[in-house]
Amino acid sequence: MLFIRKIAFLLAIILISSIGQGYSESEPLLYPYGPSEGDRTTPVDDDGASDNVPISVAFKFFSKEYKSLYVNNNGVISFKTAVSQYTPDAFPLTHGETFVTPFWGDVNNELSGNVYYRESTDDNLLKMITKDMEKHLPSQHFTAKWAFVATWDKVAYFGSKSHKVNTFQAALTTDGFRYFIILNYGDIQWTTGEASGGNPLTGLEGLPAQAGFNSGDNTHYFNIPGSRTAEVLKIKSTSNVNYPGRWIFRVDDFQVPGGCLFKSSFAKEGEEFWTDSTCTTKCLCKASGDVPCADESCSASAACVPSGSFFKCKEKEKVCF
Repeated sequence: MLFIRKIAFLLAIILISSIGQGYSESEPLLYPYGPSEGDRTTPVDDDGASDNVPISVAFKFFSKEYKSLYVNNNGVISFKTAVSQYTPDAFPLTHGETFVTPFWGDVNNELSGNVYYRESTDDNLLKMITKDMEKHLPSQHFTAKWAFVATWDKVAYFGSKSHKVNTFQAALTTDGFRYFIILNYGDIQWTTGEASGGNPLTGLEGLPAQAGFNSGDNTHYFNIPGSRTAEVLKIKSTSNVNYPGRWIFRVDDFQVPGGCLFKSSFAKEGEEFWTDSTCTTKCLCKASGDVPCADESCSASAACVPSGSFFKCKEKEKVCF
C-alpha cells in the first residue's frame, strides 16, 4: 500500500504546483503562524507527524493532564501516540484514542503545504487570544497565560490532481485554571483524499473528514456538525460562538458554548431538529442547555433530510404539469 501511495504521489506531483506557505493577512481569523513566528514544522511526509513534543504546561483534556503531544499531518493533535491513519473513523473511539481533530482527513504535504506548530507565551499572541475570548465568551473573564498553536497551511489531499488546498488551525490555551481549544478555519476546498474514496480531480465524495474531539471512552467525545459527510466542506461557515469559521470549547470540564449537546452532537440555541432519518422525534435546544423531545413527524408535504448532525423536515418541490 505504501509503495502504491508513493507512486501515486510521483504522478500527482507533475500535475500540481507548490503554493506559498505562511501567515496571510487575507486570513485574519487565524492566529499568526509560520517561520516568522518561530514555528517548527512537521516532516514533509505523507501520513507523517512531529516527534513527541514536550509542553511546559500540563494541558488538561477531559479531566486528564498531558505534558506532551503530537502534531499529525492528517489534521490531528494527539496526546498519547502519533496518528498515521488517514481515513477518519466515527467517534467515539473507545480504545484510549485521545485527540483533537480540527480536520482529520488524508493530507499530503508532499504535494503542497506545511504543518506548523509552536508553544508560546508571547505577549502579542496571548493578547489576541484574550481579546477573542472576551469577544466571544465575555462571561468567562479569561486571560490567556499560555498557548500551543498548530496550523495546517494550504495543505493538499492525497492523490490530488487539482490545486485545491485547505488551511485550518487549532489553538490550545489556558489561564492556569481553565483549558480551552479554539479551532479556526481558513479556506476549505477539499474533504477527502483518493485513498478514502475521494475524487482526485475534486477532493470530494468518498468518506469525508472528521472534526471534533475524542477522549478514548464511549462518553466524552464531540462531533462538529457535518463531520464525515459532504457538509464538512462548509465548516468555515459554521460556529458555536456566532463567528463563522471559529469553534471554541472548554475541554477540562467539557463545555460547548452557544448551544446544546445531544448524543455528543451540537445543536444551536433555539434550533429545532429531528433525531434520526425517520423524523419521528423532534427536539429543541433551549437556552438552559436542556433538550426536550417529543413525538412529531414531518407533514405529508415534507421529506426527512439530513441537516448537520441531525435531520429536518423539508418541503417537497411541487411538480407542475
